[in-house]
Amino acid sequence: MSDGNSIEVEGKIVAVLPGTMFKVELANGHVVLAHISGKLRKNFIKIASGDSVKMEMSPYDLEKARITYRMRDTPPPGYRQQQGPRPPPLI
Repeated sequence: MSDGNSIEVEGKIVAVLPGTMFKVELANGHVVLAHISGKLRKNFIKIASGDSVKMEMSPYDLEKARITYRMRDTPPPGYRQQQGPRPPPLI
């Protein structure tokens, strides 16, 4: 699927199945069977029910997909949002 013919879609995890398989609901309501890509598996990225994900689908089989990215719903731990310029230090 990495030959450029793949379709990029976004969806939400509906169910976690055995063997790192997931049922994912697309924005149009269609439910597909998806597995995680090798990079997510290698880097121990955990995917749970309710997570938003990006996937690649083959134009030849629209029932299966490969999860390529898990989108964050919340900022990472320890992340501070910048609050404008800081005042100069008092010396």
